[in-house]
Amino acid sequence: MRPLRGCRGRGIVVRTVALCLAAGWALQTPGGVSLVVPQPNINATVAQNILLSVEYSCRGVATVEWKHVSTWGTTKIVEWKSGNYVNVSTVYKDRVTTFENGSIQLLNVGMRDAGYYFITVTEEHGTSTYGTIIVNVYEIIYEDLHFVAVLFVFLAAVSAILVCFMWLCNKSLRLFQKKMTHKLTGLEMLTNVFTVNVQCSHFCNTSPPASIASFQESNPASMRS
Repeated sequence: MRPLRGCRGRGIVVRTVALCLAAGWALQTPGGVSLVVPQPNINATVAQNILLSVEYSCRGVATVEWKHVSTWGTTKIVEWKSGNYVNVSTVYKDRVTTFENGSIQLLNVGMRDAGYYFITVTEEHGTSTYGTIIVNVYEIIYEDLHFVAVLFVFLAAVSAILVCFMWLCNKSLRLFQKKMTHKLTGLEMLTNVFTVNVQCSHFCNTSPPASIASFQESNPASMRS
């Protein structure tokens, strides 16, 4: 898993401010309101649902407010008064669920949801208490492995197709060469036969030499015999 990327300087500043605020709020917490944060650090992966769990108690009706502080700024998530109203920020609409004990659930978290979550519980008489939860969001490395596996299978398939294509081309080339060899052999044989016929025809149509003709004229009897 790969952690949230961000500016180190801004991250240090945000952490310092958050710790100072938490310390100051802790010193100012009155006895009329109590707040328990059972899990101050939460690790989550992208697209996961997370529960920011708290438990508060007070003598009267309390107002609960959640804020998100990160390197991208501060955003108010939700504010509600028990049994009265619930105001959800437009950014978190349809992504947050509230509970009577002050907890909230975030749906389908992303990398920008990492950071510090501050809860403020204010009693109807004006006393308040505060809590902080740190959320770390990580990317899922299995998606990258899946992409690599798909790419490997694709390349293997392309390689197999290319090998088959080259084999077919080689086979076709050999068949073509074989056919051309047969054609050239037949053409050579026809050429030889034609040459022999031409020579025979030339020899048969040629007149006998003069010595043979004179011998035939002087010895007609021998020619008859």
